[in-house]
Amino acid sequence: MDPLGARSQFVDIQTLPTWQQQLGEDGEEALQEKSDSLLSQQAFPSPFPFRPDINRKIMLFTGDIALLNCTAIVNTSNESLNDKNTVSDSIHQLAGPELRDELLKLKGCRTGEVKLTKGFNLAARFIIHTVGPKYKTKYRTAAESSLYSCYRNVMQLAAEQSMASVGFCVVNTAKRGYPLEDATHIAFRTVRRFLENHGNSIEAVVFAVSETEEVVYKKVLPLYFPRSKEEEKACLPLIPADIGNSEGEPVVPERQIRIAEKPGTLEDDSEEESLESDLGQVGNHAFARMEGDVDKQRKLILQGQMSEAAMQKQHQRNYNRWLCRARAEDLSDIAALKALYQTGVDMCGRTVMVVVGRNIPVTLIDLEKALLYFIHVMDHITVKEYVMVYFHTLTGEHNHLDSDFLKNLYGIVDAKFKKNLKAFYYVHPTFRSKVSTWFFTTFSVSGMKDKVRYLDSLHQLFTCIRPEQIDIPPFVLEYDTRVRLRSPGYSLVFLPSDGEIIQ
Repeated sequence: MDPLGARSQFVDIQTLPTWQQQLGEDGEEALQEKSDSLLSQQAFPSPFPFRPDINRKIMLFTGDIALLNCTAIVNTSNESLNDKNTVSDSIHQLAGPELRDELLKLKGCRTGEVKLTKGFNLAARFIIHTVGPKYKTKYRTAAESSLYSCYRNVMQLAAEQSMASVGFCVVNTAKRGYPLEDATHIAFRTVRRFLENHGNSIEAVVFAVSETEEVVYKKVLPLYFPRSKEEEKACLPLIPADIGNSEGEPVVPERQIRIAEKPGTLEDDSEEESLESDLGQVGNHAFARMEGDVDKQRKLILQGQMSEAAMQKQHQRNYNRWLCRARAEDLSDIAALKALYQTGVDMCGRTVMVVVGRNIPVTLIDLEKALLYFIHVMDHITVKEYVMVYFHTLTGEHNHLDSDFLKNLYGIVDAKFKKNLKAFYYVHPTFRSKVSTWFFTTFSVSGMKDKVRYLDSLHQLFTCIRPEQIDIPPFVLEYDTRVRLRSPGYSLVFLPSDGEIIQ
């Protein structure tokens, strides 16, 4: 106990600024400038929208977690609960020898699970002990799932025990080798999803970090807890492609086994659409697709003896493998290019996808990651009819994708990509690009030639898509205006806030 009148060494979390209150400290003007540059290229709505009610529960504390007076603090340890690390040592030193005696009674803890003890001499009433995974690139998926379980189980226990506040250290230690930034993404998205879905009783979540960890936490926090609409828009391109399911849990498609009661059996006479829906539940997972020798199938393909149905199955399996990789890969660097994004709908109500050619630095990026990003973004879009708008405006040789890459992409994507694409609007084409596109759609791929429509101006595009339904990069608008001014008999096109076209 502190001497009478002496200042306590413990930290009252009520005195800590919330994450929402820290917005002003990070420079709103710089954020506004960054956001304004992205407004015209905003993709789909953020999966982590601005929620001031949640942000008021989040605090970032740079210091010793053992000093926090939360209802519970988190201790990261090993399976024997006797790990020697900075966090554990500090907690044990302040809690006293009773904590060590209590841990001996627990007989260890499995990776991803949690154990609860009293706080003893700490300001916190409880300590939640958890064991993070050992990280190896080869077993990355397993490590992600285990780390998710650590954070999820801590939050679950806090809610079940009606704890008002919980303080998190960085779960995992340097000895376990988990990359800090990767672990931070999992931590934030798991806590965010839990607060959204089950966190009404939890009043505060404090992330306690060292000065080194603070840099990474401040970098990643805005992605999952944006403090304004502007910050939400500015951070959207930086959110990783893999954000887990509705609870933040890593998704592994191969492990998704769907079990239906009496699969393929209908209780009564129903419509054909219902029949297709019910039968669609059967055999969608890997175990149910018990097929012949894969090597034999590949040999038959090479010999041209495989049936069309078998070839379609082979193609679907190949696409699913690519999709699985796309969901697991960190594609934030490709997303940051803002070369592909979703906007509104066309005159027929079909989703509009935009490709900005000048934003594709072909010689500087990993084209395989670009392919994975395309698959990841487009997979859910292509389940229904859609159109694509390609801005060829001011592109150079370094922006032109190789025909072999495009042919490979066309060969990999699922049939729904091709079937549901109803139009491909090619804006500001050059004579050379028209010729190369004609050769490509005529001799390399089938079914695309009749869908390509060349548009020399935005005015032509607006006859298909209303101005308010498409986000156009500023440089495209400027270029289109300059070209029209040089053209005889030009007419200006203005885009007021209500989207009306004035000529």
